[in-house]
Amino acid sequence: MTTTVSLPLWLLVLILLFAAVTFASHFLFPSVRWFFRKRAERLVSRLNKRLQRPIEPFKLARRHDMIQRLIYDPQVTEAIVEHARSHNVPENVAFELARDFAREIVPSFSATAYFTIGARVARWLARSLYRIRLGSFDRSALERIDPDASVIFVINHRSNMDYVLVTYLVSRTSALSYAVGEWARIWPLSAVIRAMGAYFIRRRNRSGLYRRVLARYVQMAVAGGVTQAFFPEGGLSLTGRVESPKLGLLNYIVSGWTPNGRDVIFVPVGLNYDRVLEDRFLIAAHTSGQRRFRPPLGVVLSALGGHAWQRLTRRFKTFGTASVSFGTPLSLANLIEERGPVTTEDLASILMGRVRKSIPVLPVPLVASVLQDGTPKTRAQIEAEVARMVGHLSRHGASMPRRDVATVTADALALLFERGLLSETPAGVQPKPEARDVLEYYGNSIAEHLEHPAPDTAEIDNSESAK
Repeated sequence: MTTTVSLPLWLLVLILLFAAVTFASHFLFPSVRWFFRKRAERLVSRLNKRLQRPIEPFKLARRHDMIQRLIYDPQVTEAIVEHARSHNVPENVAFELARDFAREIVPSFSATAYFTIGARVARWLARSLYRIRLGSFDRSALERIDPDASVIFVINHRSNMDYVLVTYLVSRTSALSYAVGEWARIWPLSAVIRAMGAYFIRRRNRSGLYRRVLARYVQMAVAGGVTQAFFPEGGLSLTGRVESPKLGLLNYIVSGWTPNGRDVIFVPVGLNYDRVLEDRFLIAAHTSGQRRFRPPLGVVLSALGGHAWQRLTRRFKTFGTASVSFGTPLSLANLIEERGPVTTEDLASILMGRVRKSIPVLPVPLVASVLQDGTPKTRAQIEAEVARMVGHLSRHGASMPRRDVATVTADALALLFERGLLSETPAGVQPKPEARDVLEYYGNSIAEHLEHPAPDTAEIDNSESAK
């Protein structure tokens, strides 16, 4: 027992390393996990006392447990067997593929990350870049929403700032779970997004197995009462208009809903900006017909450097106004009770109509609508045309700027001149040739309000459905 043993240095280091890992995994890590788990539980308890919609147990479940529950779901098991048969592979191979899909989709929500970091960063970023304005919303209808219902915010997609803006405004009432596209599946961004409770979607994956795993996760989250938010357009609008919806997520929700389950309340949300940070890239993508766009790193770094310099020299104010409006909530249970079976297409049509109606009207889109024909106009002519549009839109119930027409016009012109989109000529203010598509892009955001289409007679008013 006292015999001396000689070991090579590398072997001694390896033995000590294994000993350290064993000690940490058996003694240190469990204690650390217990410490942080207790802190997280106390935080959730405090948050649930002030949140209008408390964090549901489903959202707090351990990620490993949620993955196991998902891959052993009977419907997913059937899809695994079908995938193995149709692709002529062993069932264990199909099972491992389903497990990979589940690991990719299921988030790892952290209340600490969401409320102490994410919500605060969202608040700072939103308020430092924009003047935030809450547009029209029916407070009584929102307050009457059944507290046991699953709430889903249906939002038009203008900018990647949409996530930040909505998170900031809704964090006082609930924790949102976003459906996020493939663009965010890069490390370390993916880990941060998962911690914020988001789940990833491969929009181009046509695999029946993948779609079944995704469908069951969405249906489980809805049945568990998780407050969700998704962008039915499936991507950023390239034209400024609200584009046609993708029906996948809505179809999963409608097909998985049962009359004796939780009600599902859809809340339409309209977003608009005086300045969309990605506007030129989106316009270029629309012009080229290639939806995929990757801003050159040099352009991004140059823009960030210029913005930082403006802040250091105290010349930066804001990018104008960013506004959010909430439309009339829609109860799936009441809709089906009044109409009978509802197709996903019908539901999407109603929701997108309410989203379009909720789009706020802002100064830059107003002035862009006046100037996009390219003819020079005096400032007085621009202001008179803006006043005419404001009167028309106000009569039709659009969410309008709260400032007077003269201030709205002056602010919008200042923002457009600052971006180098306009020039002052003897005949008046005139867009530069390269600015026409930019002005059209912003004018499109309120074009449907100005066109004022006849109301959809197929749509019913579900203002009472939120009771």
